[in-house]
Amino acid sequence: QVHLVESGGGSVQAGGSLRLSCAVSGDTSTSYCIGWFRQAPGKEREAVATFYIGERSLYYADSVKGRFTTSQDNARHTVYLEMNNLKPEDTAMYYCAAASPLWGTTVCSAPSTHMHIFDSWGQGTQVTVSS
Repeated sequence: QVHLVESGGGSVQAGGSLRLSCAVSGDTSTSYCIGWFRQAPGKEREAVATFYIGERSLYYADSVKGRFTTSQDNARHTVYLEMNNLKPEDTAMYYCAAASPLWGTTVCSAPSTHMHIFDSWGQGTQVTVSS
C-alpha cells in the first residue's frame, strides 16, 4: 500500500509556472505506475501524465505536451509535475495516484482508458491560472 500527498498548487497568471510535488510513503520499494490527473469544476477527471517510479515518462496528454514535465527524486520518495506556460484552461484540482506495476506498461501508458487501475490517490492540490 502507498500513501500520496500532493503540494505546490497555487494561483498564477497565464504564462507562469508551478511545480507540484507528490510525496510517496508506505511501500516505497515498488515501482508503481504513477499518474498525475486533474479535474476542473463540472468536468470529468482527466489524465495528465504517467510514468513508473524510477523510469521515464510514458504518457502526456496532448493538451500539456511541451509544457508539463514529470520528474522524480527517488532519495526523497517524491515525484514532481513541472508546469510551464500555464493557461487558464489548466485550472483544476491536481491529483497524483498510484497503480500496481502488475498492470503493465501498455495499461500504464493509457491512463485515460484505464483510470480504474489507480487505487491510491492523494487529496489533491488546487491550481488556478488567471488570464
